[in-house]
Amino acid sequence: MALSCGSSLSTPKLSLRPSLRRVSAMHSAKPAKTPTQSPISLNSSGWSIDSWKSKPAQQLPEYPDKDELASVLTTIESFPPLVFAGEARLLEEKLAEAAFGRAFLLQGGDCAESFKEFTGNNIRDTLRVILQMSVVLMFGGQVPVIKVGRMAGQFAKPRSDPFEEKDGVRLPSYRGDNINGDTFDEKSRTPNPNRMINAYTQSASTLNLLRAFVAGGYAAMQRVSQWNLDFTENSEQADKYKELAHRVDEALGFMAAAGLTTGHPIITTTDIWTSHECLLLPYEQALTREDSTSGRYYDCSAHFLWVGERTRQLDGAHVEFLRGLANPLGIKVSDKMDPKELVKLIEILNPENKAGRITIIARMGAENMRVKLPHLIRAVRGAGLVVTWVSDPMHGNTMKAPCGLKTRSFDRILAEVRAFFDVHEQEGSHPGGVHLEMTGQNVTECIGGSRTITYDDLGSRYHTHCDPRLNASQSLELAFIIAERLRKRRIASWSL
Repeated sequence: MALSCGSSLSTPKLSLRPSLRRVSAMHSAKPAKTPTQSPISLNSSGWSIDSWKSKPAQQLPEYPDKDELASVLTTIESFPPLVFAGEARLLEEKLAEAAFGRAFLLQGGDCAESFKEFTGNNIRDTLRVILQMSVVLMFGGQVPVIKVGRMAGQFAKPRSDPFEEKDGVRLPSYRGDNINGDTFDEKSRTPNPNRMINAYTQSASTLNLLRAFVAGGYAAMQRVSQWNLDFTENSEQADKYKELAHRVDEALGFMAAAGLTTGHPIITTTDIWTSHECLLLPYEQALTREDSTSGRYYDCSAHFLWVGERTRQLDGAHVEFLRGLANPLGIKVSDKMDPKELVKLIEILNPENKAGRITIIARMGAENMRVKLPHLIRAVRGAGLVVTWVSDPMHGNTMKAPCGLKTRSFDRILAEVRAFFDVHEQEGSHPGGVHLEMTGQNVTECIGGSRTITYDDLGSRYHTHCDPRLNASQSLELAFIIAERLRKRRIASWSL
C-alpha cells in the first residue's frame, strides 16, 4: 500500500532552522565514514516486510487461534497509518542535531500503557510534565529540546520468564495490554489477538488528543505558567518553576515590545513525537507502509522505535525487521553489551551511517556507566559511526522494597544521569538526551526526591501495573538538575 507524507503533530511552521550540514563522527580515531542524507537501500540485502519470519524470534507470544490472528492482522493492515513518513523524517533530522550537541532529546512516558487507565486527563497531565521539563532544559542548555513521548503504542513488555507461578498455578506471564491481561487467571493470560485492535484504537485516540493540544494553543509558550500541576504547588520545584515561567513571560514581553511577533507558530505550537519498543512484530508489520514519495518503508505505528536488551540479537527477527525501516531507531544497551557487537549492530541498522538514524539508549546503573560506557563510546567513535547517545537511568535501578513492591531510588537515578554526563565530558562526546519512565499522575512509585517519598509511602498511590515511574515533582526536579549540567557544559564550551 503506497502512502504519501502527512502533516506533523504541530501546525505547519515557517522553517527557521538552518539546513542540516553534512556531518562526520567527532573525535574519530580513524577517518569517519561519510554520513549521508540519501535514502537507505532497503532491499539490496534481501530484506522484505516479512523477512523477519525466517529469523529466530524472542519475546513473541504464542496465539492459540492462528486463524483469528491472521484475521486481526488483515484488519489492522487495512487501517490508516497512525503517524506519517514526513513526521519521522523531521524527527530524524532533529536527532542528527542532538548527536552533535546542538539539541537535546527528552523521551518520557509510561512504562506500559494501560487499557484501564486510559483517560484524557492522564494524557494531558503527562504532556504537561513533558512541556514543563522541556522549558527547563531549553533554558539551561540554550538548545532545542526534542520531545518524544513513550505514548500511543507503548503496550508490549518483554519478560525474563515466559511463565508466572502463584500458589502452584502456572500461567503465561503478563506481556502488556496489547497481548494479554494482568489478572492472574487462564482467560486473561491467554494471548488474544483482538487486543491489538484495542491498542490501535487507543493509540489513535491518544495521537488525536496530542495533535489537538499542540495545535490548539495548549503548548504555546504564553501558557508556560499554566502547565503546573496542582499537587506540585507547595514544593521547592514549584517555586523554581514559577520563577522560570516569570522569566519566560518577561522574554516574551520583550520580544513583543521589540516588534518580534509572539504569534509565530514557533512560539504558539510545538512538535511532539511518539515512540515505543518494537516488540510485537506481527502488529508492527501490519502497520508498516511504503512511502510513495521516497519508496522507503516506515513503521507507521510510531515515529521512533527501539530494540530492547532482550531482542537485539544480530541474527534475530527484531533486528531483521528494523533494518529495513526508514524510521529513526533506538538501541537499548546495558553493561552486558560488547563494544564490537554494538558496532556490528549499528552497521546492520544504519549501513549508510546516516546521522540521526541511530540513538543509543544506555541503561546500566551509575557504577557500570562509568566503567562500561567509555568503551562503547570509543568503539563507536573508532568505527567512525554517528549516533545520538541517551541515558535511560530507570531500568538499571529497579529494586524490590521491603513491602514487596518494585521501586526505584531517585538518588540512584540521579547518580546514573550524573555518571552519563561525566563520561561524555571525559570522552569529549555529546550527551544527547534522557529517556525516562514518568507520569503526570500524583503517584508514589519511586522513593526519594525533594518531597521524600519513603518505602512506607509506596502503597498510598502505587498505580503502575509494570515498572515504577517518576511523578511530576520528581521529573521536574530531575529536569532542573540536568538543565544546570547543560548550562555548565554550555559555559565551558565558550572558553574553548
